[in-house]
Amino acid sequence: MEDLGSAGAKDTDLIFLKGLMDSPVMKSLVRAHDRLEEQKLEPVREENLKLVDDIVTDLNPVIAGSNDAAELSGLLNEPHFKALLEAHDAVAAKSYETPPPSPVQLSSPPPPAYNGMAPGDAIRMVGIRKSEGEPLGVTLKVENGELVIARIMHGGMIDRQGLLHVGDIIKEINGKDVSNSPEALQDYLKNATGSITLKILPSYQENLPATQVYVKTHFDYDPAKDNLIPCKEAGLAFQKGDVLQIVNQDDTNWWQAANAENNGPAGLIPSQVLEERRKAFVKPEYDYVERPSGILGCGPLAKQKKKKMMYLSDKNAEFDRHELPIYEEVAKMPPFQRKTLILIGAQGVGRRSLKNRLILSDHERFGTTMPHTSRAPREGEEDGKGYYFADKTAMQQDIRDHKYLESGEYEGNLYGTKLDSVRNVMRSGKMCILDVNPQALKVLKTPEFMPFVVFIAAPTVETLKEMHEQARAEGATTKTLT
Repeated sequence: MEDLGSAGAKDTDLIFLKGLMDSPVMKSLVRAHDRLEEQKLEPVREENLKLVDDIVTDLNPVIAGSNDAAELSGLLNEPHFKALLEAHDAVAAKSYETPPPSPVQLSSPPPPAYNGMAPGDAIRMVGIRKSEGEPLGVTLKVENGELVIARIMHGGMIDRQGLLHVGDIIKEINGKDVSNSPEALQDYLKNATGSITLKILPSYQENLPATQVYVKTHFDYDPAKDNLIPCKEAGLAFQKGDVLQIVNQDDTNWWQAANAENNGPAGLIPSQVLEERRKAFVKPEYDYVERPSGILGCGPLAKQKKKKMMYLSDKNAEFDRHELPIYEEVAKMPPFQRKTLILIGAQGVGRRSLKNRLILSDHERFGTTMPHTSRAPREGEEDGKGYYFADKTAMQQDIRDHKYLESGEYEGNLYGTKLDSVRNVMRSGKMCILDVNPQALKVLKTPEFMPFVVFIAAPTVETLKEMHEQARAEGATTKTLT
């Protein structure tokens, strides 16, 4: 400060400068600068390896009489320690090549952002060989005036070769311009044989691996009779009960699937959404609504009244009656022990008799439940022998809490099968046999119960007549069929 005063600085400036330099903020900034400032490191000495060799030489005479000297000599003679000192001396002496400076500027502008489309000069030629009558396994569409591959059928020739992808634009085929004409291209490819050269503008879209979803079909399908399918030849026909592998679900309306049982090629099938809409659709000629008297049916349809219903659990059977079974997802499993055996069939078909016979044949393997009832015990009846007797109010509450598999009322008394009864049979190590209504399958088809469902078909009329005649011959009945 004295030097600044002698240099002609004003007193007010000196006071301001002194206050600034003495402020805590300035001192903190100076300390931070000193810490962050890059200090040039200098080695204390360069020939450390020679120094260690001299020390080891001086220790040799006293090693025999001193354990500390022997230990120090052993540490200094370690190969790793000597290698460390050798590296230190090389760095201190700067006996290495200086690396070239890193470039700070790009030699060319950065590439443009990727937008999923190929650049204009990325057109490539694709060569394929096609046999007569062999389908390529692709469907096409016109998009923005270009002929684009809409889908590639799984397992087809194009899919196996992997040369084309969904979204690729076809510009030419064998030197012939086919843009904006999918019908002409399909006809040309259908009749072409041998070597085919396609001029392609690739889309570079990533192909996802095939999904491992298997479904069981609940309806018959024939693509030749389907007016909505984009290509009838690409459709896959199946029958009710077939198991299909869904390999592609990118299209909202049309899935690609293959029959899982015969390992055939993939084809188009209607999706769950499309088939539900189709089955739920009511044609106008069948949409009967009341019209005012005197008005003929040639005009527009009268406004139909909509009926809204709230879902109630006790009306579950009514809602199930209107359910549309389309596809049911399934999985391939190794053989395993089933927990329940469900017998389904028409009334009087013999479900209960079959259940009793199975239990009598092997009572250590099969078991069944005992029903609950709200009626009072009759003379000679005991709780747990034939029925479990319960209070009606408590039983009604358990029914509302969904603790019963099925229940009903007869002559003012409640009867039902409790889910805990099924669980008790399973805990005993037995397979529980149940003859229940089909509505109960919605509760039982879970990993907890793992049911094996058997549908018992009703016998034919001829079989019924033979059984009746046999019963008459044995004296079991005297009735005569008419």
